[in-house]
This record gives sequence, C-alpha cells and structure tokens, in this order.
Amino acid sequence: METNEKLIRNRVQLMGNLGKDPEVREFEGGKKRARFSLATNERFPYGDGQFKEDTQWHDVVAWGRTAEQVAQLRKGSRIAMEGRLVHRTYETKEGQKRYITEVVLNTFQSVEAAAEVAAGAET
Repeated sequence: METNEKLIRNRVQLMGNLGKDPEVREFEGGKKRARFSLATNERFPYGDGQFKEDTQWHDVVAWGRTAEQVAQLRKGSRIAMEGRLVHRTYETKEGQKRYITEVVLNTFQSVEAAAEVAAGAET
C-alpha cells in the first residue's frame, strides 16, 4: 500500500484550454520556466432540464525541458496534463503578502477537439 500512496500523493490531472500564450523566462544558467493559465469547463444540470457551465482557471508552471515544449503551445490549445499542486507566498513591491496556488506541470499531451477530428475525417 505504501508504494501506491507515493504514486498518487499530490497528483493533479486536468484537461482544458490555454487562456493565453505561455510566458517563458530564462534564468541564469539557462534554466527555463513557462507560465500559463488553463481553463477547465464543467457542465451540469440544474432546474427544469437546464444546464449550467462552470469555468475554473488554473495557474500552471513548467520548468526545464517541459517549459521548452510548452512554449510551442498557443492560446486556445487543448491539453491533458498531470502535475502537482503547490501553495506558496510572496511579497509585492508594496510589501503586501500574497498567497498563490499553482499546478507544477510534470507531463502534458495535446488533445484534438472532437469537432476538429470529425472535420478532418470528412475531408
């Protein structure tokens, strides 16, 4: 059981669309970091057969080789991703303490939307 606990501890899986192009920064020594936001949508029934859609935004950070790969993505790209949840604090220039929750990306895969796949099959 201990082995399974290590495999699934702090594991996040999301599928959604990039809200903006990734912002890539290179640090001293050549290490790269990419940041982007990911929108996930959930549709659920409420009331008399009506549906409501809820969009959640997630801040995602990628490092190293993964950051280089993410840099090829663009706003609207649909991906399936796996990472880990990280909570951290920082101080603004004005001295205010801020709290942030991010997903640190481990792996991702581009996902074609069903409509795109269907359109490709028709041509």
